[in-house]
Amino acid sequence: MSGPTSESRFVDSFETRISDIDSVDIDKLHALSMSVAWPHRREDWQFLREFGQGIAAVDEIGRILGSAMWFPYDGRFATIGMVVTSPRLQANGAGQWLMGHALDQVAGRNLGLNATRAARRLYLSLGFVQEAPVFQCQGEAILPPDVELPPGAEVRGAEADDLEAIATLDRLAFGADRRLLLSRLLANSKGVVLIRAGRIEAFSLCRRFGRGHVIGPVVAGNDADAIAVVHPHAIEHAGAFLRLDTREKGGTFADFLSRCGLPIFDIVTTMSLGYPWLPVPGRRGTHEPKTYALVSQALG
Repeated sequence: MSGPTSESRFVDSFETRISDIDSVDIDKLHALSMSVAWPHRREDWQFLREFGQGIAAVDEIGRILGSAMWFPYDGRFATIGMVVTSPRLQANGAGQWLMGHALDQVAGRNLGLNATRAARRLYLSLGFVQEAPVFQCQGEAILPPDVELPPGAEVRGAEADDLEAIATLDRLAFGADRRLLLSRLLANSKGVVLIRAGRIEAFSLCRRFGRGHVIGPVVAGNDADAIAVVHPHAIEHAGAFLRLDTREKGGTFADFLSRCGLPIFDIVTTMSLGYPWLPVPGRRGTHEPKTYALVSQALG
């Protein structure tokens, strides 16, 4: 940014100011996301506020016109998410103003985000670089076909004592330590782990979100292991709304999602500012874990 971002601006003759997101009525944040057809419930907003930080654009009569959040994982990296602007704010070109404040708060960190089609041009104007598509797969789940466990593997439910192993595996795949986030997710999710030779080599978490349940994160070293830890969730939620966000465009894992009744509903774009977020294609080792499903589009 070329200088300090102004603390206020006028929208439709009303002065609009930046406020801490924790000071804003959560029902108004929920109404904001509903105004742009985002699926977040009040509970989803509350979870994000407890873990992250953020700002909201509030006009002088108390209306919430926009929001932006950031989720720092260490002193070097953070994700940006929940960048929501009401149609009135969009019409006044205030998205860059709101993002300017968010970027001021995370200055010095490498950043990652998942951009909707509508927001991609804004992020490109701020210097973000496109890295990979994310496929939002969702629908009424159907009972998946039986799958054989990979050789030497067994699957069981995740337990609280698995946090250390799960966090270590996730750090290798994600590139930053998300232990605090995973601890909170584990307490509010149903988890599945894949064990080989006494060691956790893949895991998945599934929790309430939006219209139903969302599966994520999923971390595994290969498609077969990823399928093995997603399969139990697909069985449990057959006949109900289920969602999984993945960067896997094709292959065995993507085919499995289709057979579970989770077609691609939308596509967003992973982008970064500073150091690249995702591993360079082709440089990942054969047995290194990777992220098969995101926690969410805000948290990565």
